[in-house]
Amino acid sequence: MSERSTALLEIPEPARRQAPARRALGLPAGLVRTARPRQWVKNVLVLAAPVAAGELVSWRTALHLALVFVLFTAAAAAVYLVNDARDAEADRAHPVKCRRPVAAGDVPVLVAYAAGGVLALAATTGAAVLCNPMTAALLAAYLLMQLAYCVRLKHVLVVDLAVVTTGFLMRAMIGGVALDIPLSRWFLITTGFGALFMVSAKRYSEAVQMAGRGGATRALLTEYTTGYLRFVWQLAAGVAVLGYCLWALESGNTANGSLLPWRQLSMIAFILAVLRYAVFADRGTAGAPEDVVLRDRALAVIGLVWLALYGMAVTDL
Repeated sequence: MSERSTALLEIPEPARRQAPARRALGLPAGLVRTARPRQWVKNVLVLAAPVAAGELVSWRTALHLALVFVLFTAAAAAVYLVNDARDAEADRAHPVKCRRPVAAGDVPVLVAYAAGGVLALAATTGAAVLCNPMTAALLAAYLLMQLAYCVRLKHVLVVDLAVVTTGFLMRAMIGGVALDIPLSRWFLITTGFGALFMVSAKRYSEAVQMAGRGGATRALLTEYTTGYLRFVWQLAAGVAVLGYCLWALESGNTANGSLLPWRQLSMIAFILAVLRYAVFADRGTAGAPEDVVLRDRALAVIGLVWLALYGMAVTDL
């Protein structure tokens, strides 16, 4: 009798009977886990352009943006599903990624590909029917770029940083595109370099944590130097702050009836937020940006103060 047969006989009969049922029940949960629910918070960026323009003032606008949020979340989930299906073999050899549902066998590779395809088609079709052609085009461009990243671009130095950064920028742009809101140059500069700051800080943290260990979590981490990644996030942080300050100084005054120069005051909170986040980047502990933002109380307070000041600035209170 083979070792496999012996092992199967050692499993109690009730457990053997329940295993297929558990797998069947676990498939929907596995698909949801593969879609990375914790990452959905990133898609709140679809509010960025309408909020910056002071257009988030009606239920109709809010409902429209909620729809855009759902469509972008579906598109991002499609990319995660395809990525995990493509990387299943490599993930099985990784000490942490082996727990991903596709790598662990909870979600078959073909099912992950099929679910990703359905979500991608539903997202682009929904954007074309329920929004406008430009929203559908932007969402389709995001999907094509991210799929190209999964297949090839994540292995190309510097281009991988640019692609991930552009993905965040597209999130921030799509709300404005869906509502036909013009996007200012300051908005694009600050958002784009702010995204590059967080992306490069994340890579830097991963490189620091993996220094001296075999098997980096990302293939390119062995080709980037920590010095280079530090240079990128410092450069990006500086340009993001400069762009924000130029916007605030260009428009910030009290001549329009505002009680105080809220735009100029918001610069203080924005700079403090960047400096606070840079502490974690410098320590090499910014590998999970969502954890840094949600768990650091000081950063959360600074963020709330900035939101209040920024809100008063765009509404001219």
